[in-house]
Amino acid sequence: MIAIVDYGLGNIKNIQRAVEHLGYDAQLTQDAEIINQADAIILPGVGHFKDAMRAINQRQLLPILQNINNKPMLGICLGMQLLFEHSAEGDVDGLQLVPGQIVPIQSPYPVPHLGWNNLISDNKQLEHDVYFVHSYQAEMSANVIAYADYGTNIPGIIQYDNYIGIQFHPEKSGEYGLAILNQALQGGF
Repeated sequence: MIAIVDYGLGNIKNIQRAVEHLGYDAQLTQDAEIINQADAIILPGVGHFKDAMRAINQRQLLPILQNINNKPMLGICLGMQLLFEHSAEGDVDGLQLVPGQIVPIQSPYPVPHLGWNNLISDNKQLEHDVYFVHSYQAEMSANVIAYADYGTNIPGIIQYDNYIGIQFHPEKSGEYGLAILNQALQGGF
């Protein structure tokens, strides 16, 4: 069973449909017991970093999410950013599960980074067009396994221990996006 954390900010129904399309049982939840019993956890997100951390705290999800260390935990879009230590968006700490900072996109191209962009990776199987929508990004680091060139390098997929982040929307990126989602739910890259 895949637990999709419902903290009030997210594209959760589309994520749920994508996970179910892949053949998994997906449950939208805020319940600690369901999250702890899940085979994998998805932290979705659309919106403002500070609002998301406030919602996570209000629902008392912070200690639950910070103690998932024995199974895949996948952050999608804002959910990926929440995995990091701190964000400039609202000047607030994240879940502090992945080292690094979330910073504004500094690009000669329009921000937000909106639309299709090709991933670049040492793993040629990851190099496909995917759909992005965001104004902030993780900093480049050794944990980045695929990135997009948008006038600057933008991490598209990161993995640190059991934590996997996907900055783009796999549920909106066609069959390739679903394949990435499936691989992440099975433990990573």
